[in-house]
Amino acid sequence: MPKYIYAYHGGSAPETPEEGEKVMAQWMSWLGGMGEDALDMGNPAGPSKTVSAGGVADDGGSNPISGYSLVQAPDMDTAVEMAKGCPALSSGGTVEVAEAMEM
Repeated sequence: MPKYIYAYHGGSAPETPEEGEKVMAQWMSWLGGMGEDALDMGNPAGPSKTVSAGGVADDGGSNPISGYSLVQAPDMDTAVEMAKGCPALSSGGTVEVAEAMEM
């Protein structure tokens, strides 16, 4: 079955420990609900650097990644439908869905 990368962008961080626990529970419920299709629940991403032929930028680019997960689905449309339940969407974030191509 094809694998898909969920690259999370934007969204707001929890402001209190209690809010953090609530958000984490939402993420665990969403990804946990995928069962075996959630191959790697992933992690949030810290500050990043963008490396190009022209050098290194400290800003993370125009749309820095805020986290990732790896899932499996029969096709792109299904992977996109699965992504629509992502908790990041309710805090202004987006989910970029890309197939992890087999080599």
